Amino acid sequence: MTTHTDETTKSTMQGTAQTPETIAATVRYAPEHGPRLNWARLAPDVYKAMIKLDAAARRGVDPVLLELVKIRASQLNHCAFCLDMHTKDALAAGESVERIVQLSAWEESKHFYTEQELAAIELTDAVTVLTDGFVPDEVYERAAAHFEEAELAQLIAAITVINAWNRFGVTCRLVPGHYQAGQHK
Repeated sequence: MTTHTDETTKSTMQGTAQTPETIAATVRYAPEHGPRLNWARLAPDVYKAMIKLDAAARRGVDPVLLELVKIRASQLNHCAFCLDMHTKDALAAGESVERIVQLSAWEESKHFYTEQELAAIELTDAVTVLTDGFVPDEVYERAAAHFEEAELAQLIAAITVINAWNRFGVTCRLVPGHYQAGQHK
């Protein structure tokens, strides 16, 4: 079987340029699944309420930090749709590819983030994965040391809201890959 690299090399050596279309024609990706359910259409009042809740939760939260939090929660929840959306929005907001890539291993990559961002990411992990049934005091206290009370309340709201979006996305198998940056702002 010829690989993408082999085809590109052959084409380059023969003097013909590969376009994204010709590359896509030579690469065989897994088929795209469809969504299980269009919950936004079937439960429009809930969807509209989520939009309003999301808008309220984001108020006062730094947009780049907000996208880091949304990406991190989506990683933990395995929500491919939300990962696609928030990675694209983060890049459009000026976030670096390197920091986005390192986010899945933030504990080993702390030097990529500020202390405030680390506190928010750690809080995101604790709120998202409630396997012990609570957010540890030391995690909460670290976050409280970096945010005013009103900011912390907004951050907790933003973390909670992205977790709700993730649950809709994962349960309904929303399809990643089609989102354009800023589409749902």
